[in-house]
Amino acid sequence: MSTNGNDRLRVFAGRGSKVLAQRVCDHLSIPLGGARTEVFPDGELIVKLDEDVRGRDCFVVLSTCAPINDNLIELLIFLDCLHRASAERVTVVTPYFGYARQDRKDEGRVPITAKLIANLITVARADRVLAIDLHAAQIQGFFDLPVDHLSATPVFYDYFMERRADLGDLCLVSPDVGNVKVAETFANLLGGDLAIINKRRVSGSEVVTGNLIGSVEGRTVLMFDDMITTAGTVCEAAELVKRRGARRVIAAATHAVMAGPAVARLAAGTIDQIVCTNTVPTEGRLGPIAEKYVELCVSKLLGDAIFRIHHNQSVSALFKRTAGAKR
Repeated sequence: MSTNGNDRLRVFAGRGSKVLAQRVCDHLSIPLGGARTEVFPDGELIVKLDEDVRGRDCFVVLSTCAPINDNLIELLIFLDCLHRASAERVTVVTPYFGYARQDRKDEGRVPITAKLIANLITVARADRVLAIDLHAAQIQGFFDLPVDHLSATPVFYDYFMERRADLGDLCLVSPDVGNVKVAETFANLLGGDLAIINKRRVSGSEVVTGNLIGSVEGRTVLMFDDMITTAGTVCEAAELVKRRGARRVIAAATHAVMAGPAVARLAAGTIDQIVCTNTVPTEGRLGPIAEKYVELCVSKLLGDAIFRIHHNQSVSALFKRTAGAKR
């Protein structure tokens, strides 16, 4: 990518997202911003900049994934550090936005933590936010500042279209009702039928799968979701479609959270391939499923968005061929 006009652009990275941020900078043909996060003996963090940012347009890349509270605090300290160093504008680039599932009160006496996190980022004086596949589209409205909400659909589309002939007779399966719109869009893009699974969540880690609406017999089943957390939903769904005669099952998700029993469940389950992006770092965590795991890179998607924001260009062009957000 041309570096014209990028002299005022600086991209920094938190400790957990340095690999992705470096790939973004490689795409933009700029060096990664000089900064370091140090930990005091009592666990407190301090961010130190190793270069001048006065009057610069700064972007901080950091997914608020595990360890989520450490990453969140580091992000807030990064924002304060950049503003006190007189950066002209600071954009939070959070490929994975943690606490997104706590986006409403679904029972009494519980918080709406996603809104609280949005408030903290706003109070820390972020000027805008760039995210990929928020768990719920309405989270954009939790921020009192501009939000560019990207979809990883183009990344998945390019991957699966290159292999479309190998997929054969394809059926897109929505693992829950809230994801039907995304599955339907992928069915139209890739040329396949649509099926829907009705599920019921018993607890934060337990999901009960119900009925399958549609036919999967003898077909390749492709399931899309915004994230794989404990893998309960996707493994239950895979078992159901295999019992209904599916020939092959591929699970795809933007965010490979892989918490708790996720890797063990996926290793023991009937899923033939797992395809996720690198919004959440997975180094050293996927041993038992490494042979059937495919990681796609979102650096070009993020880099193009950063370039357009920096040059005050429309980001809407990046929304083409997108499947929308989970509802």
